Amino acid sequence: MPALLRTIVIVGGGFCGTVLAANLLRKPPPGPTRLVLIERGGAVGRGVAYADRGFPYLLNVPASRMSANSAAPNEFLEFVQRRIPNASGEDFMPRPLYGEYLQEFLLAAQLSAPSNIRLDVLHGDATNVRRLERHLPLQVELRDGRTLTADDVVLALGNPKPASLAVAAPVAEHAAYVADPWSNELQFSRNQQVLLIGTGLTAADVINAASVDPQRTPTLHALSRHGLVPPQQTAFRPDAFKGDGNALLLAASTSLRGLTKSVRLLAREAEKSGGDWREAITFVRNMAPTIWQRLSEHERVRFLRHLRAQWDAHRHRLPLQLVQRMEALRKAQRLHVHAGHLLRFTDRAGQIEVAWRPRGTAAERTEIFDQVVNCTGPDYAVARSTEPLWRSLVQCGLCVPDPLGLGLRTGPRGAVLDADGWPGPHLFYVGPMLRADLWEATAASELRGHAERLAMLLATERA
Repeated sequence: MPALLRTIVIVGGGFCGTVLAANLLRKPPPGPTRLVLIERGGAVGRGVAYADRGFPYLLNVPASRMSANSAAPNEFLEFVQRRIPNASGEDFMPRPLYGEYLQEFLLAAQLSAPSNIRLDVLHGDATNVRRLERHLPLQVELRDGRTLTADDVVLALGNPKPASLAVAAPVAEHAAYVADPWSNELQFSRNQQVLLIGTGLTAADVINAASVDPQRTPTLHALSRHGLVPPQQTAFRPDAFKGDGNALLLAASTSLRGLTKSVRLLAREAEKSGGDWREAITFVRNMAPTIWQRLSEHERVRFLRHLRAQWDAHRHRLPLQLVQRMEALRKAQRLHVHAGHLLRFTDRAGQIEVAWRPRGTAAERTEIFDQVVNCTGPDYAVARSTEPLWRSLVQCGLCVPDPLGLGLRTGPRGAVLDADGWPGPHLFYVGPMLRADLWEATAASELRGHAERLAMLLATERA
């Protein structure tokens, strides 16, 4: 009797979905397998992050650290050098080029795949996943009415949209308010006053795009609670930090106060040994999953309230050329960074009046802007998601939102926990919302590892 066909459905064709699919094609399950990759956009491997846009946004990580294949750490760099011969491993490449690399990465895996597995790419929007019975296959429903029956389903949906800011509700439909900077190409003119809500990576991207043409660069204001701007990246030296901080961090990881002191100590040690604090932060980041799991929920809440902004500012860094451009804009009085608390938004005849309280004062400041752009970054709170798929998964109990709004609860190797607290059979997640249980799950190298391990599991799992 011929073996039954096994169907694995991957919902999402961005970085995680592409890497997972490529790994399954290279080392598939033993029997006949149909692999289905569902992509809502026009091209696999692009997603929001690596879409081909009018402005060539840069990666925030050097080319030498962006391989999608852990067995070939220089694969992306070699891909780049075939197109840009003088590129170095420390160069920051355009994101659309990385999307092209991911497409080639998947195609190479597809062309070399064994005969027992085939890949089908479906373009559509998955809106629901149903469990037909407890231990029977899952059913994936698409917006256009198509359905797929799957033995395994992997949610690889990438970064969600930015949060809908409650304070901006009065101007949510205003022509001058941009709720999602990635939904359309932004257009500015030199005589405009523009407010960016947020001072992190998204704001840096918008600043970079807005200032590429000096004749069209508006006056930019960036506002966040702490006013922290990510610092520049430096050359990556994997062996630069010699500190033996494992025991120190683990001993301190049940107390946020002790953990903070330990991280500062490691940063000072890195600088004393001729490196800089970035190497210590990278060291801590690699231990973050273990540390996060040892912290109590009370300490996690304290971290999110008091230290998250500082960690994010030091953890997520910018290419030197972007930092230099931002500094030049500040010196020219074309960029102003503010720390404060937003109070209200008011429609002023085609413009938006914004009131905020500068940090450390009781005074209120009010200014009128021609455009306001929400640059707060992805909103990982599944419970308030407007995406039909997440809403249906929560409502039917197939997934459980993290109570701290960091993603969804998962078990070993990304198995999605259901409403009863059990890892639901054959339903998995891979992507940045693993941060609910691991904290650090956004870098390409981290997500690559999760996708590779999940592929190994799916290649053997049958029950």
